[in-house]
Amino acid sequence: MTDHPQSTQTRPVNGFIHRRNALLLAAGAVLTATAGAQASPLDGRRFEGVFLQRGKTSGDADTLLFQGGRFRSTACDRYGYSDAPYRVVAAGDAVTFEAETESPKYGKLVWRGVVRGDYLNATATMVRDGKAGTENWVVAAAPR
Repeated sequence: MTDHPQSTQTRPVNGFIHRRNALLLAAGAVLTATAGAQASPLDGRRFEGVFLQRGKTSGDADTLLFQGGRFRSTACDRYGYSDAPYRVVAAGDAVTFEAETESPKYGKLVWRGVVRGDYLNATATMVRDGKAGTENWVVAAAPR
């Protein structure tokens, strides 16, 4: 039996085609998963309120922004805190969120909060040198 001249070339080509198809299928699965993923229920929302230090009855005006998968507190801008990615969990009428913003001078703020409808309640715990410190509160509502 003689080999057909194309049969020796067909195997590598077929192997290449199979690998290429596998890569295309994998890329398609990633794109489908990305396209199928829903945006955060908080993304694009803003809440206006007040940032209070624990034990105080007045504080700084604050706007909390959820934009493009990132969280930002405007009251913390002047202290050098950055925006940061945030995580959410939706359950019933509540959406809980967490984020960690950081300032080169003041350390981290660990944010934990809950949004119900147009109202947001959160804590921002300052962490310096790995030690939790002052807990602050933010009470806010979506602007009408």
